Amino acid sequence: MWQVRLDGKSCKEDKLMINTKDINEARKEIQKLVRAEEKIVVYAQDDDFNRKIFEIKNVDMVVGLEIGGKDRLKQRGSGMNEVIAKLAKKNNIEIGIDLSKIKGLNLLEKGKVLSRIRQNISLCKRTRARIVILDIDGKKANSLIVSLGGNTQQGKAAYNKA
Repeated sequence: MWQVRLDGKSCKEDKLMINTKDINEARKEIQKLVRAEEKIVVYAQDDDFNRKIFEIKNVDMVVGLEIGGKDRLKQRGSGMNEVIAKLAKKNNIEIGIDLSKIKGLNLLEKGKVLSRIRQNISLCKRTRARIVILDIDGKKANSLIVSLGGNTQQGKAAYNKA
């Protein structure tokens, strides 16, 4: 019930995504997948949950940080901060952006989500954390990352592993 399949053009292998709000259930699922030697992808929830997930070394990717955040008057709720970006770099956790979720939003929500992605890209650029775009081919991923403020190294790395 907590695992959702990701279907995308750039995803060559079936990946299981852990989608639960309880950190203990997520840890149990992560341990099961570690024993089975599967790639561990976790769907982001609230800030406390995300912080605890980024502290676990066995997680490969966290997807959806930018979706569902609340923007304040002078600050964006992008789901990521400097501490989480440094933890992602330290534990080799990739930040995943699932474009299939963004395509279904209305124009106003798309603009908000793209501005949050832009903020996350700049955080990843500063801390050298890896950012990956799902459901898109290489050239388009590169151009999307560069147009949102990333450098060409981030753009090339955004599709190599997926």
